[in-house]
Amino acid sequence: METKQMVAFSKSVIGKQGFGAMPLSSVYGSSDDAESTRTLHRAIDLGITFFDTSDSYGRGHNETLLGKALAGQRDRLVIASKFGFRFSAEQAGARVDGSPAYARQAVEASLKRLGVDHIDLHYLHRVDTNTPIEDTVGELSRLKEEGKIGAIGLSEASAEIIRRAHKVHPIAALQSEYSLWSRDVEAEILPTVRELGIVFVPFSPLGRGFLAGSLPTEAGDRRELHPRYHADAIEANARRRALIERVAERLGVTLAQVAIAWLIAKDTVPIPGTRRIANLEANWAANKLELDEATIAELDEAFPVGTTVGDRFAVQGRPQPAPASS
Repeated sequence: METKQMVAFSKSVIGKQGFGAMPLSSVYGSSDDAESTRTLHRAIDLGITFFDTSDSYGRGHNETLLGKALAGQRDRLVIASKFGFRFSAEQAGARVDGSPAYARQAVEASLKRLGVDHIDLHYLHRVDTNTPIEDTVGELSRLKEEGKIGAIGLSEASAEIIRRAHKVHPIAALQSEYSLWSRDVEAEILPTVRELGIVFVPFSPLGRGFLAGSLPTEAGDRRELHPRYHADAIEANARRRALIERVAERLGVTLAQVAIAWLIAKDTVPIPGTRRIANLEANWAANKLELDEATIAELDEAFPVGTTVGDRFAVQGRPQPAPASS
């Protein structure tokens, strides 16, 4: 296993954006490990240091792929993973397990798949309603004391849960869906994490590709399960996306760059993911795009909270499809 001296997790360490590895495990159609590895290597060349995965993506495949691709670069990188979705042969889909025993079991398994001696940031992927958050975070804090994880994170947690967890041990990062078409976190979550000094990491910053103009084209693309990708929702949401298209044309950039730059302007660290080098390079270039206040306001007004047509997840996708949703 590779070793690395731990550093404190912070925005200054991880930069303006990271890389979400989920799409590398056949979530949005087929994927190819060789192509994915080339993309990851290019990400490092560009200067990306923050890589996000989960033990549920591809049921371990994603961590194994990431570990192999990043081997030899460990001292330059910040690796984040997640646990909490538990699969069994007897049960379709997954159940959420945040128990102390499973937290330890999951961390040990992730360390082996990643081929490292510690994980820089480890999230609880979803809150386990059957386990007090204090118990989960307590065990994660012990794993941190043992040097197996460097920082503790939560994903899709409420403001109340965040505060309770933070009293047990400082929470370094919160990962939740946030983009121009998913802005519910602005009401309570963002004010809470900013008050507590927690880094906010938006997953699906491009609306699972929709805000960049992408639609499902391959069999097995999990987006087909999502109500926002039903035909009537696509038609309605595309009318609003036209504003991004106008802004992108005016600025001479891509739709994705506008959507990512908007999130960076909101003081967050988005983690767009892609299988393709061309998309990766375009996404990374958003770091240099500074939207002025008038453009940010224009985008804000075009995407009011709650106006996106369709639920974020499939009806049967809570919790079943969640491992494919970040």
